[in-house]
Amino acid sequence: MGLDENGPSRDETIIRNFASVLFRPFGLDHQAAMQENTMAISSRSIPAPDQVPVRRALLSVFDKTGIVELAKALAAQNVELLSTGGTSKALKDAGLDVTDVSDVTGFPEIMDGRVKTLHPAVHGGLLAIRGAPDHVAAMEAHGIGGIDLLVVNLYPFEAVVAAGSAADEVIENIDIGGPAMLRAAAKNHAYVSVLTSADDYEAFLVEFTSNNGSTNLATRQRLAQATFARTAAYDAAISNWMAGQFAVDTPPAVTVGGPLKQVMRYGENPHQKASLYTTGDTRPGVVSARQIQGKQLSYNNLNDTDAAFELVSEFDPEQGPAVAIIKHANPCGVARGDTMEQAYRNALTCDPVSAFGGIIALNSTLDGAAARAMVEIFTEVIIAPDADDEALEILSGKKNLRLLLSDGLADPRGAGIAAKTVAGGLLVQNRDAGNVDDLELKTVTKRQPTDTEIADMRFAFCVAKHVKSNAIVYVRDGVTVGIGAGQMSRVDSSRIAARKAIDAAQAAGWSEPRTRNSVVASDAFFPFADGLLSAAEAGASAVIQPGGSMRDEEVIAAADEAGLAMVFTGMRHFRH
Repeated sequence: MGLDENGPSRDETIIRNFASVLFRPFGLDHQAAMQENTMAISSRSIPAPDQVPVRRALLSVFDKTGIVELAKALAAQNVELLSTGGTSKALKDAGLDVTDVSDVTGFPEIMDGRVKTLHPAVHGGLLAIRGAPDHVAAMEAHGIGGIDLLVVNLYPFEAVVAAGSAADEVIENIDIGGPAMLRAAAKNHAYVSVLTSADDYEAFLVEFTSNNGSTNLATRQRLAQATFARTAAYDAAISNWMAGQFAVDTPPAVTVGGPLKQVMRYGENPHQKASLYTTGDTRPGVVSARQIQGKQLSYNNLNDTDAAFELVSEFDPEQGPAVAIIKHANPCGVARGDTMEQAYRNALTCDPVSAFGGIIALNSTLDGAAARAMVEIFTEVIIAPDADDEALEILSGKKNLRLLLSDGLADPRGAGIAAKTVAGGLLVQNRDAGNVDDLELKTVTKRQPTDTEIADMRFAFCVAKHVKSNAIVYVRDGVTVGIGAGQMSRVDSSRIAARKAIDAAQAAGWSEPRTRNSVVASDAFFPFADGLLSAAEAGASAVIQPGGSMRDEEVIAAADEAGLAMVFTGMRHFRH
C-alpha cells in the first residue's frame, strides 16, 4: 500500500475502519489490537540464528528404540531432560536424571494419558520466539522455560490398522499431544530442533557433538520439513481410515501420503527423479513384499511388478497354479497349468519375444521345477507368495534377478483408491474391484457357448481387465494365445493380438496359430461389427464383452452370421 504525504493512504484508512468494526464487539481498542498484531508480525520477521545451543530437551516416544542412548548423549552435554510416562521410566531406569512433565506443568497426567502435554508450560516453551521481547517477557512472567529439542514419535496408528484391530483400539491409537507438540516445534524451527524417528538420532548426534551441543539452521529446517511430512501422512492415514470406516465415499478433501520407503536412482527415464512412499494399504503387494535377492528395484520394475502381481492375484490358487508375465505394465502371457512349471511354460508361449526381460508373477509357491524353467531366459523380477528351498537355491545363481516374496495375494475385490495426477489436480477413483466370477453372463447369440468356452471367456475377461485399453485377449484352454493392448482402435488391438498369435505359432513350429477355436475378450463393447469380425477371422469361436453399444444388434447379427457364441457381462474394464 502506498503512503500519502498528507496522511494515511486510502488502503490504510479502510483497514483501520475495518479493525474498528471487527474489535468493537469484543470490547477491544482497535488501535491497541492493531499495534499488538504489528508486534506479532514484526517478531516473526526476526532473523533466525544459525547456531542454537540445546540446553533443554523434551523426550516422549512410543517407539523407544535408541532413546536411552540419545538421552545419555544429551546428558553428557549437560542438557536438561524432560519426559513423560513410559519414556521417563525408561530413562530413569537407565540412571538418568529426568524431570517429569507433570512437575513442569503442575498438572498430573489424566484420562488414561490422553492429557499430559497439552499445557502452556510445554507449548510456550516450544513456540516462544527467543528474539522477541514480548515472548521473552511472557516466558518470564509465567515461569516458562524454553525447550530447544523435541523428540517425539507417534502412537502406531498405521500399524494398529494394518493388524486389523477393532475400531475402539484404532481410535485410542490416534495421537493428539504428539502431533500438537511436533507441529509447534517444527513451526518454531528457528530455535527448536525436532526428531520424529529413531532413524534421525545418529545424524543429529554427529552434528550436536561436533558443534559443542548446538544445531545449525539448515539442520533444523530439514528436520522441520520431515516433521510436517510425518504429521501430514499421519493425518492422511487417519482421514482415509475414517472415510472407509464411516462409509464416506467422497470426502471434502482427499489425503494421500505416507513415509518414504525408497529413493530410486531415477524414474521412468534417467532425467526424472523418483521415490517410493507407503500409504498404509494393508493388501499384500510389491511394497510390502520381502526382497530375497537381487539389486535395488527401479521405478519401472516396481510399476511392472505391481501390474503383474495384481493380475495374478485374480486367480485363486485353490483352482490351480497361475502365472502372469508382464512387460511395460501389459501382460504378454497369462496361463494356468497343472503345475507351476506348466503354467509358466504355457504363459511363455503366448509371446516369448516380449517375455525376455519381463516380470513374472505367481499365485502360489515357486518350486524348483518352475524356477529352473524361469532362469532359461533373462527375467528382471519374480514375485510369488512363497518359494521353496530348491527354488531359492536355483535363483541364487542369478545375482541380478530380483526375487520378491509377498506372503499372500492381493484381494482382487479389496477396497482402495487409485489416483492419478493431472495438471492442477488429482483424479481419484475406487480401485477396479469388479470380478467376472461375480457377474451373470448373458448369452445374446443364437449359439450357446460350451462349458469350456465359458471357462475360457471368464479367464480372458479377467486378463483383459489388466490390459491397457483398447484391450483384446484371445484364450484357449486357460492360456492366453494373443493379446492386443493400448491401441486407439479396437480393430487394431484385435489385429495385433492375432498377429502375435501367428508369430508365436511360427516360433513354436505349430501348424496354425492357437487363436483357432479360441475365445476372445474385449474390455469394452464393440462399437461396430468390424472388431468382432476381425476376431472371427482369427479363428475365435466365442466372444465375451460388456455390451451396451448403440449398434449391439448389428454386432449380434454379425456374430450369428459368423456362427459365434457371444455373452455380455454388463461391466466395462477400461484401463488407461
